[in-house]
Amino acid sequence: MSIEIPTNMEEVAMKIAQAQVRGTSLTKDEVIKTAVLDLMQSFMDEALEGHYDDVAWRDQTLVVTDFMGEEVGTVAPEGADFNTDFEQNADALIERLEIAAERIVGGR
Repeated sequence: MSIEIPTNMEEVAMKIAQAQVRGTSLTKDEVIKTAVLDLMQSFMDEALEGHYDDVAWRDQTLVVTDFMGEEVGTVAPEGADFNTDFEQNADALIERLEIAAERIVGGR
């Protein structure tokens, strides 16, 4: 991945600093929440070899819908929320998201 999608807290801090240089204000929670969504979307796109499904937030859960708008899967945080999961162990969370994408795609 790249700084476009932070994969650890150092990259989150870099993303916040980049935004400040550009005159934009981002919070740590905003950056992490966006990163988690973008990571899951990228894993879905990779597993499907293209962008066919959409990932969105429903409260603290990631919801995957297919091109017909049908819900095909969900991913819930292990802890209180994905931000906490990311802060505590970003590598483990990223691995869980990748496995969840494979499970959702393979379950059809």
